[in-house]
Amino acid sequence: MRSVKFLCFLAIMSISIACSRKPSDETIAQDVEKKVSAEPQAQPAQVTVEAKGGKVTLKGTAKSDAARQAVEKIANEEPGVTAVDDQVSVEPEEMAASTTQAPGMVQQAAERVPLPPPPPKPVVVPAGTVLTIRTGKALGSKSSQVGTAFTGSVATPISIGGKMVIPAGSLITGTVKGAKKAGRFKGAAVLTLSLDSVTVQRHQYNVETQTFDQTSTGKGKRTAGMVVGGTGAGAAIGGLAGGGTGAAIGALVGVGAGTIGAATGNRDINLPAESALSFKLTQPLTLKPSSAD
Repeated sequence: MRSVKFLCFLAIMSISIACSRKPSDETIAQDVEKKVSAEPQAQPAQVTVEAKGGKVTLKGTAKSDAARQAVEKIANEEPGVTAVDDQVSVEPEEMAASTTQAPGMVQQAAERVPLPPPPPKPVVVPAGTVLTIRTGKALGSKSSQVGTAFTGSVATPISIGGKMVIPAGSLITGTVKGAKKAGRFKGAAVLTLSLDSVTVQRHQYNVETQTFDQTSTGKGKRTAGMVVGGTGAGAAIGGLAGGGTGAAIGALVGVGAGTIGAATGNRDINLPAESALSFKLTQPLTLKPSSAD
């Protein structure tokens, strides 16, 4: 009987000694951290170790899943550990570098990227601008029909702000708005032309201008608008189409054009091909940016 009691006493003492030798939570946490730092496979990880009642909680980041598993294995093998709560997240090195990059560096990189140039603005040819053109065919109060279309080209280039926006030679279209031959004994000859469009660098634009009007009166009499050729003819056309500025341009064109039109003895109005006529814009003309480049 005494032997049994003695054995029980020894067992109780052994358990007490074992319990007294169980490592503390602080010791467990410190040991795990030291082993993680010493283990090459676990070193690509930044973790903190917390221990409470033998349960270890791992927090932080690992650069690979293998590193995370190595840390967890060290914690599980630590004496005195009863359970492991692995909260370590895997964050690849490339991602970590991008997320830890200083905001100033990101801003500097953005500043180094050149901004695209602003889109070119359209060019506006203002109302009142005079377009001086050369007709592509002969026109007349007797030979032309109302509604007949005619073509020609710009004779004098147009510049805005020192930059040419409508080159000489640009195609134009127009329409005969009025054509009336002179009567045998009375009745004036009438020729009215309108400018409809101008093509600049393959873009066709509708234009609104004053009409070109000529009238002959009475047998042997002509109005100031009759075309008689030479410099005087150009000035007359310019004056009819655009006032003083138009007259000046018309006069210059007339010098180079020679005879640009004539009135026959029967009082009908005839404008030969290559006649120089001036039209004043009544509305602004907006050109696409590519047309002004």
